Amino acid sequence: MADLTKLELYEHVGADQAEAEHISRPQLSYAKDVARRFFSNKVAMFSVVVLAILVIMAIVGPMVCQYNYQSTDVGAVSQKLAEGGREALGPDSEHWFGIDTLGRDLWARVWVGTRYSLIIGFVAAVVQAIIGILVGCVSGYFGGMVDVIIMRAVDILDSIPYLIYVIIIMMIFGSGLFPIMAALTLTGWLSMARMVRSQILTLKNEDYVLAARNLDTKPIRIMLKHLIPNCMGIIIVSLSMAIPNAIFSEAYLSFLGIGLSAPLTSLGQLISTGIQEMQNYPYQLIIPSIVISLLMLSLQLIGDGLRDAVDPKLRK
Repeated sequence: MADLTKLELYEHVGADQAEAEHISRPQLSYAKDVARRFFSNKVAMFSVVVLAILVIMAIVGPMVCQYNYQSTDVGAVSQKLAEGGREALGPDSEHWFGIDTLGRDLWARVWVGTRYSLIIGFVAAVVQAIIGILVGCVSGYFGGMVDVIIMRAVDILDSIPYLIYVIIIMMIFGSGLFPIMAALTLTGWLSMARMVRSQILTLKNEDYVLAARNLDTKPIRIMLKHLIPNCMGIIIVSLSMAIPNAIFSEAYLSFLGIGLSAPLTSLGQLISTGIQEMQNYPYQLIIPSIVISLLMLSLQLIGDGLRDAVDPKLRK
């Protein structure tokens, strides 16, 4: 049997130093990695396209219509009913979404309502996020009695139904765009504050935060430079979920009749009016319902995509 221990039986293949040091996969920062995984999510990207179309239509939709969303023409309604019956008020070449019983063009009203719903949703969600981040960061960073006082105040505010806040604000300031946004903001920041506080309680014991403290860095600088940036992933996800919640809340309040008042309109107000005319004119309910469904679904799917993108457990 051949002696397999002889060195002649083995071939030294060597090692390519350049090949060993070659980086097979480019290094990615956290933000680039999140963006890469989000853009690879086909459902989320399709939702972004749908949301972009709705936003564009909310901006330019009323402009391409020759009718004002506030203008009424009861005489035209009576004439159409006399000539063609109920079907005459439905969508046609002149009124693409039809008209309501007061003669107002639904194309203009639907897209103006979408505009106001988007404004309320985005502004309310951003203000909620700002207040919640500041309160949660202060509570989690300082801890102790500061944390106890803030969290007990949050618990008390959260124990009161937000509908009571809305009614009180509407009684004081009346119904309008800013009162409804203030009502949605008043309690919407509570969940954001709790979430940010839990993250800060974990991050404030990290080495880089302790090093900043030892260098006598001011707390406000530590929070703005170190703590809040490291919470941005979960903050963005929560913000993306807060926008459809705010839109739905506004639609719910408008449906109850305590939301926006005339001449302003929103999708919730259009649905409320459409339900009253559902048997005779079902298109007045179906069209705004489809628009708000697409809006809510696209925002929810975008939020799900962002949540999957920032989750480190899903990295490949």
